Amino acid sequence: MTLFLFSFFSLYSLLHLYLLIKVRGAFSLNGRHLAVIIPFLVIMILSPVIIRQLEKQGLDEFARFFSYAGYTWMGLLLLFCSISIPIDIWGFFVTRINGYLNRDPLFLVIPGNISFVISLSLSLIIAFYGYFEAQDIRVERHIIESPKIPRRIRIVQISDLHIGLIIRGERVKRVVEMIQGEQPDILVSTGDLVDGQINSLRGIDELFREIKPGYGKFAITGNHEFYAGLGQAIDFTERAGFRVLRGEGITVSDLINIVGVDDPAGKAYDSYIDISERELLSRFPAERFTVLLKHRPIVKKDSIGLFDLQLSGHTHKGQIFPFSIFTYLYYPIHAGKMNLTDSSYLYVSRGTGTWGPPIRFLSPPEITVIDLVPKIR
Repeated sequence: MTLFLFSFFSLYSLLHLYLLIKVRGAFSLNGRHLAVIIPFLVIMILSPVIIRQLEKQGLDEFARFFSYAGYTWMGLLLLFCSISIPIDIWGFFVTRINGYLNRDPLFLVIPGNISFVISLSLSLIIAFYGYFEAQDIRVERHIIESPKIPRRIRIVQISDLHIGLIIRGERVKRVVEMIQGEQPDILVSTGDLVDGQINSLRGIDELFREIKPGYGKFAITGNHEFYAGLGQAIDFTERAGFRVLRGEGITVSDLINIVGVDDPAGKAYDSYIDISERELLSRFPAERFTVLLKHRPIVKKDSIGLFDLQLSGHTHKGQIFPFSIFTYLYYPIHAGKMNLTDSSYLYVSRGTGTWGPPIRFLSPPEITVIDLVPKIR
C-alpha cells in the first residue's frame, strides 16, 4: 500500500508539474501569479489526503465538497495531459525530423499557447460530457445456455459502485430501482461496493435491503473493501443484505453454485483469506452450474473447467478514454463477455459507479443482466 501511495503521488505531482510548465509556456506569468497557482496545485495534489482527513474529523459536507472539487480536477488534469502530451510528442519529432532534413517545421508544429488552449478546451468539453455519461447507467443483457440449468435463472451483477462521498443517496436509490425492475433471482456484487470513505453511510444499506431476490444476494471483496477498512466494509455489505463470500461458496437451492474469492489487494492485510482457487472450486458438485465471483478479470488456467461463468469487474474499462488502452493492455478482456471454452465464460463489468473523478468517457456505467437458460443436450 505504501508503494502504491508513493507511486501515485509521485506520478500525480509530475502531471501537475507538467501543467505548470505548460501554463508558463503559454502565458507571461510573474511572481504574483505563481504565488497563487503553485499553492493551488499543491492543494490539488494533496486533495485525496485532505478529503480523508476531513471525513475522519466528521466534517462530511466539507469532505464531500472537496471530494467533488479535487476529483473533478483530477479528471480534468488527466484529460488535459492525455491531449497535450501527444501534441508535444508530435511537435518534438516533427522539429527533429525537419531539422535533420533542413526544412522549416513551423507549419506542422502547434505553438505552445494554441496547444494549451486546444488541450484545455477539449478537456473541459469532454469532462462536461463525461459527467453526464457517468450518470447514464446502461443495462447490458446476456443469455447463457447450459444443460446444467434446470430452469431460467436471472443473475443481476453490479460491480465497482464505489459508494462513498460522491456516490450515495439518489444515485444508489436509482441503482436499486433499476435492479428491482429487472426482477433478479440472484444479485451479485463483484467487489468495490464501497469506496475508501464509508464512515458516514447512514440509510444507504437500507436501500439495498429492499432488494429481495428469490435465491439471495452475494458479494465479494474488491481492493477498495480493504482500503476502506475490511471490518466496516463487510459490516456495511452484510447490513445491505449480502452474504459475503471469502474463499467459500454455497449451492443455492440445489440449483447453482456461487463461489467467491478475496481480492489479492488483501494480501497486504492480515485478514486476507488465501485459498487455492482450484481446490475451492473442486469442492462443489460439477453437475451444477458454477458461478465464480472474482473482482479482477484474471482467469487461472488450472481453474478452467471447474466453473461455468466467472463474473468480474475492477477495470471500469479505463473509465476515461484513453485510459481504456492501458486497462486493455493489462487485462486483455477488460469489458464484456468472452468464451473461455465451449461451456465456460468470463464476463467483465464496466462498473456501476465511478472511482475518483465523477466522469466517464466512452465507458458508460452498467448493470448486467445474465439469464441462465436450459440447453437441450
